[in-house]
Amino acid sequence: MLRKIEVQKAHEASLRGTPPPPNTLAAMIKEFCKEYADRNLAAKTVERYREMAGYLSSALLAMPVTEITPLHLTREWNRLRESGGHHRRTKAARPLSSKTVRNIAGVVSSAYTRCIKWGLSATNPVPNSDLPAIRKKEGVAFTTNQQNLLLEAAEAHWALPIILELSAATGARRGEVMALRWSDIVDGRAYVTRSLTQTKAVLTFKAPKNNKPRIVTLPASALETLQAHRTAQAKFREQYGPTYQDQDLIVANPDGTPLRPDSISATVSNLFRRLKLPKGASLHSLRHTHGSHLLAAGMELTAVSARLGHSSPYVTATVYSHVISGRDDEAARVWEQFQKRPDKKVPAKLV
Repeated sequence: MLRKIEVQKAHEASLRGTPPPPNTLAAMIKEFCKEYADRNLAAKTVERYREMAGYLSSALLAMPVTEITPLHLTREWNRLRESGGHHRRTKAARPLSSKTVRNIAGVVSSAYTRCIKWGLSATNPVPNSDLPAIRKKEGVAFTTNQQNLLLEAAEAHWALPIILELSAATGARRGEVMALRWSDIVDGRAYVTRSLTQTKAVLTFKAPKNNKPRIVTLPASALETLQAHRTAQAKFREQYGPTYQDQDLIVANPDGTPLRPDSISATVSNLFRRLKLPKGASLHSLRHTHGSHLLAAGMELTAVSARLGHSSPYVTATVYSHVISGRDDEAARVWEQFQKRPDKKVPAKLV
């Protein structure tokens, strides 16, 4: 009995030393990141959350969470759209894009959602605020000639040819390509089971997006490039000898360590500009090109969705709606052919 009383007193003492619940928006976002995001989300995502929260005005951050209204937030979104950013060199104010403002609002909304679950607020004012509209942009897709030009010009970095080849031939995401190991290539197929992510502090291997590992068949051209790359990599192994840091990575620095994804993206973007490829093109454009070419060639939507690792065919249909709608002429031709068939019948299961 005495022991039970002592434990209870110790518990009460620890509660008295617990920091009070967050009151202001700044404190709420901090608590959200510390107690939820850091423990449940990818490090890159949390880093981005904190970066987005840094754009919010000090006046709004100092307000009690229960007193912030949709009007307060609407005013903040308008301020951010007009002068929320700054130029890197001059530090002069500049407008933020509608997409960035909506990302900032998403952080605030996520923090409020968690705050409601914690019993610290009754409502989330973000959905009723006036968020800026985003003009949907179609992803950049290269023509076959543009893609071939790019692959032929990839000599700026020793690993760039294999990065571009795998990106173009599989449609895999940047982090997925850079996380592939030689042991992931089996019988001409790539087992995509992880992704390399970069934060300011570290490089981390994590599960692929949507936590959906998948198997992607490699075309013959990609297998040839892989073999040539492995031969070149073997020479680095010999040069470094026992100091070579073997992590079985296909894409790596000469000493075997992982490459930094952001550095590769910057190198690729510089190459695109030098080749005068379409404005807005990035490494991700090779993924978009892969999906666009498959759908334009008549590949089933579900098969393309599975190959790209989308969460559902609906996502694929949304991203590539311009390609699907562009095949309307083909649909009319197929319909006309069917009408001319003497035995045209609707399958019984559709009647």
